[in-house]
Amino acid sequence: MKKQIVIIGAGPAGLTAAYELTKYPQYQVTVLEADSVAGGISRTVETNQNRMDLGGHRFFSKDPRVMDWWFSIFAAQGKPSLDDQLLHRHSPVVTGGPDPQTQDEVFLIRKRISRIYYKHTFFDYPLSLSAKTLYNLGFFTLMQAGFSYLAAQLHKRPETSLENFYINRFGKKLYSMFFEGYTEKLWGRHPSAISADWGAQRVKGLSISAVLKDLVQRILHTKPAKKETSLIEEFYYPKYGPGQLWSAVAKRIEKQGGKVLFNSRVTGFAQQGNQLTSVVCNGQEIPADIVISSMPLKDLVAGLPQATPAAKRIAQHLPYRDFVTVGVLVDQLALPNNTKIPTFQNTIPDCWIYVQDTGVKMGRIQIFNNWSPYMVSDVQHTVWVGLEYFCNEGDDFWNMTEEDCVKQATQELQKIGIISQDTRILASHRERVKKAYPAYFDTYSEINTLIEYLNTLTNLYCIGRNGQHRYNNMDHSMVTAFEAVDAIVNGKTDKSPIWNVNTEKEYHESK
Repeated sequence: MKKQIVIIGAGPAGLTAAYELTKYPQYQVTVLEADSVAGGISRTVETNQNRMDLGGHRFFSKDPRVMDWWFSIFAAQGKPSLDDQLLHRHSPVVTGGPDPQTQDEVFLIRKRISRIYYKHTFFDYPLSLSAKTLYNLGFFTLMQAGFSYLAAQLHKRPETSLENFYINRFGKKLYSMFFEGYTEKLWGRHPSAISADWGAQRVKGLSISAVLKDLVQRILHTKPAKKETSLIEEFYYPKYGPGQLWSAVAKRIEKQGGKVLFNSRVTGFAQQGNQLTSVVCNGQEIPADIVISSMPLKDLVAGLPQATPAAKRIAQHLPYRDFVTVGVLVDQLALPNNTKIPTFQNTIPDCWIYVQDTGVKMGRIQIFNNWSPYMVSDVQHTVWVGLEYFCNEGDDFWNMTEEDCVKQATQELQKIGIISQDTRILASHRERVKKAYPAYFDTYSEINTLIEYLNTLTNLYCIGRNGQHRYNNMDHSMVTAFEAVDAIVNGKTDKSPIWNVNTEKEYHESK
């Protein structure tokens, strides 16, 4: 008799776990996904023959298990992609790899360019003291930043908040310029009210001292030290966006005997003692010997019939930040491409632009042309821009009509000079994502109490970003799935390796 494994969520974590478990004949695996497509927040949305990546997802990890797993699904390109061919750009390729012009299941190898846009000026992201940065800051601001940093080193603040975490590493001046306003946009809370845990995960090892060291090495022409940031210069990317890969994984799971059921929302569980016995989905009970959950902890605990009062209270008040992407198709951008990278219509080559201007609500801008030329129906003559907004489900921005939302997005692009008043808007689309970002305030401080309770349910395994209420990247989420599968297959009762993913000091994408 096969053990019935029910996996909640067809995002990276859930699909990774399902793919691995369907390799074992002793398990019958069923994936339940509330949405109509695979990928979770890593899905790709197609509209007007153009594709949107919700959040932007780079495929790169220092964990060889993750890299090998991805390459078992898609191979890296063996010939240049459309834009590299037509623009005569150097394109790294893999010998014997597929041609993206004729084959779809392929990873493109893309150059990563992300910058900060502050007061109509581009700065390096992550922040670095390059000659251009020094020039952009100006002598007076640079001196302020330097003295502010020195003051922060002489008087270290207790890292009881994200604000203190950033000031200790960058000084108050640079914190106020590049971190304070953006962080408040992202979370809807001032950094003084947010746990330092989030900063520790996102900028591991990054500080002004590291930046100064890099600057000295540039001046002396010595070999740069190992970078300690979360960012890389190149990354892999599916031809049609991340959702293409996760849809392919879902199909492989079914070929291996598993089931992936869409439009299947989980609302509760049946329980006997310290074990879950079934999952309630669309009003029906599905028997389960093992449950793997990547659903938000708030929703998971709400459906547990015997959850303790403490667990219910903590889970109920766990905070999230919701997310809106507004896609705007334009004929061209107003910003000149001042880099040495050739592009169609001389469009700026950035994948992401971080908007620090607190005079607009948008937090980031994506240029989908630069992620993959195949994301845009006419990549040579149009620019497909994604504006990212952080909000709360049910607030005024979330409840805006799509027409008003697109209007605000267009006006903000004009206000900060990304497009001009004369720029033609050819098409648009809004996409809303609930619980995109688990937040680090309110009852998050009691998360360990909640984890202790969840670990008492012996056949429940929590994985992924929302499944652990942790700001995991895609590779982190996959590793939580690997650890859960290892525990299930080998009969391990200790779940700490699953929960300990992404708590290490070194960041996964640093390599």
